[in-house]
Amino acid sequence: MADKAEKTVTLTAADGTTVQFIDKIIGAGGMKDVYFRPDKSSAVAFYRKLEGKDKTLAKSRLEDIVGKYRESIFDQPGGQYWERLFCWPTRIVEWEGKLGFTMPVYPEQFFFKDGMFKGKEKEGKWFASAKLRNRFLTPEQKGTWLSSFHVCLQIARAIRRLHAAGLAHSDLSYKNILVDPDTGTAIFANIIDCDGLVVPGKYPPDVIGTQDFIAPEVLQTKPLPMGDPAKKLPSILTDRHALAVLIYMYLLNRHPLRGGKVHDLDPGRDEELSMGEKALFIEHPTDRSNRPKLSALEPSELPQGDVDKLPYTICGPYLKELFDRAFIDGLHDPAKRPTAAEWETALVKTADLMQPCQNTSGCEARWFVFDNSRKPRCPFCGTEYHGQLPVLNLYFSPSHGKFVPESYRLMVYDKQTLYMWHVNRFITPNEKVSDADRVPVGDFHFHQERWILINRRLPDMWDVTGPDKRQVKPGEYVELTEGRKILLSSENGGRLVVVQLVSN
Repeated sequence: MADKAEKTVTLTAADGTTVQFIDKIIGAGGMKDVYFRPDKSSAVAFYRKLEGKDKTLAKSRLEDIVGKYRESIFDQPGGQYWERLFCWPTRIVEWEGKLGFTMPVYPEQFFFKDGMFKGKEKEGKWFASAKLRNRFLTPEQKGTWLSSFHVCLQIARAIRRLHAAGLAHSDLSYKNILVDPDTGTAIFANIIDCDGLVVPGKYPPDVIGTQDFIAPEVLQTKPLPMGDPAKKLPSILTDRHALAVLIYMYLLNRHPLRGGKVHDLDPGRDEELSMGEKALFIEHPTDRSNRPKLSALEPSELPQGDVDKLPYTICGPYLKELFDRAFIDGLHDPAKRPTAAEWETALVKTADLMQPCQNTSGCEARWFVFDNSRKPRCPFCGTEYHGQLPVLNLYFSPSHGKFVPESYRLMVYDKQTLYMWHVNRFITPNEKVSDADRVPVGDFHFHQERWILINRRLPDMWDVTGPDKRQVKPGEYVELTEGRKILLSSENGGRLVVVQLVSN
């Protein structure tokens, strides 16, 4: 209950519903003040200084965001999924001449439960920066490398949905995202960024972005006056740069452009050049001039800051290709940057390449990406994998009876599960996956010194290794041996897997 001295304000929202809030500011951003509603299940934010045309434009933008854009995202098949990824404005209100809106509050999981930050929001910066992670977070708060992949996947998925609606975020950064690595979830936290979404040709950006995430072309043309055709402003293309930076930082805990190269003795000018016109990937394969100098790094920035010890290639082939496109090909050519949908696909396929590190007590990352090596080892702690390691190479059939490789692999570990999106290439693990398809259809076990796949739900699974096919019915299992061929489904889109055993 609110304190007796605190006043409860009652308003009528633009949609005719009643809105109440406690007249006590509980948070303040650069443009707005935030108040709790009486039950603290939601909040109200009011712009402090909006007048004239600015207020009219902001209100028009909010009307579209709580109206047609909300409907196009949340009122569609799979729309419920987005409720936990976006803190989206719900109603428009006005009070004492100030424009505002209602919004959800963040779930409890996005607040630190203990430690020196107890009660504070889990801003993404604490998990993306090696210096902050290593100095201030406990191992329990950091999550695992696999949970970092899950966080990145949800961010990519959310941005893909925004862009599909024709919206640009415009200020995508780790300050505007709350994450929970313990469960691998992420949420766009600062609602000011959802009420400030960019609609090309209709609603321009309120800001050019947050330092570290501003696209080079925006920073390079920042001095140009508004209206100059050469001036670049936040858009879907600049979101793609920010998304690539976010994913790189969450997985590697360093910035892809902040290296050892100095462009100007004036710090301000050097910053403008190194992040703008002269921006250069710190892991560029042929131009090594911006590689980080280990002697200049603080102890808390290691080992993540050592690009020789932990190069970006540890993220696997699918992400390596996209990082190259983002930070080499597309760094100064925005049209070449990977889309959010491409990041989403690459992250899903990379998660299927993950292996648990066998150093269960001494490895902080606890997972690593299989690098197709005959001697797999965890890059984080150096532990080599010992034993047989099954790799399932996935094939699809472009025509009846003919299978071709799909450039897609599934790593096997004890108690690993098989899903319908592994079985059928036309099923995608996104917000539209049915509840039935979210249930595992098989699982892998290391049983009596053998690797086996138990069929749980697939009605049409066959061992087609030899000349005589053998059906593997639900409840039965097939052993994973070198070269074994397993047809998971003969339906359209059904996959064939060929087993490869890596021994060490």
